[in-house]
Amino acid sequence: MTNTRQARSNGARPTRCPRCHRPVLRQLVGQRAALDVTADTAPLAPAAAHALTGPNRLAWCLRQTRDGPDLRWTGPTHRAGCPHPHVIDHQCTAPNRPRAATATAQPGLF
Repeated sequence: MTNTRQARSNGARPTRCPRCHRPVLRQLVGQRAALDVTADTAPLAPAAAHALTGPNRLAWCLRQTRDGPDLRWTGPTHRAGCPHPHVIDHQCTAPNRPRAATATAQPGLF
């Protein structure tokens, strides 16, 4: 039988970035878990988080629930004066790994 608390929980889970190994929070958010969010763990004031956002970097309200941390988007309907800490999308600073060499097709083989 499945633990009902665990089955209901879709909150943020602490993990590490696979490239830079910094601590991050990951959560599937949205209807039908449409978005896979990876956010920094450093809590910020709402204004500081908003200042760091951009077209490809969102701010998230970090709420504590009985099941653990939960990320909620700080979009246009987010409450002004929110008392919760905020976090921002993680931007990995690790250098890109070079791709493995792939075999090239030789003409006339296929």
